[in-house]
Amino acid sequence: MKTRCVFSTPDLAAARAAMTAAREAGIDDNDISLVAREDIELEKIPDHLMQGRNDFYPAAVRGGICGGGTGLLLGLIAVAVPPLGVTLAGAAAMTIAGAAFGTCIGEMVGFEVPDVVSRKFKDEIAAGRILVVIDASKDKLGVAEPAVARTGATPLPFRAHTALT
Repeated sequence: MKTRCVFSTPDLAAARAAMTAAREAGIDDNDISLVAREDIELEKIPDHLMQGRNDFYPAAVRGGICGGGTGLLLGLIAVAVPPLGVTLAGAAAMTIAGAAFGTCIGEMVGFEVPDVVSRKFKDEIAAGRILVVIDASKDKLGVAEPAVARTGATPLPFRAHTALT
């Protein structure tokens, strides 16, 4: 499982230095992204390095899990009530339908909600600083974090598993 950590840099040159240090420490290029104020992103940061600015994917996962769990629970309750005539196959169908519905609702809500990094560090972003976001295993982060910090990037108080961020 990967863990996400965040560093703050004053400008794009410092962000590039931090990214280079992370790559040299063994972090894959796909596991490094940048978050910045919109005017900075549009002018200076290549699209492939920009992190999504919304909570779309994590919200879809959470919605699918909650919807599937609710569908399973309702399906099992329906099976337990004989007059309803619901079979185990019906309970499975309710689980799948609940997961699909939960995923759709989660995606719609998550599309409008800023991602957790943008929410937590909105003042840093508003001040014009560029955030370097690294997703890696704990072993790789143990090597990369000191290397990135040596470039002058400031570690920010953020640790989260990437599946739900």
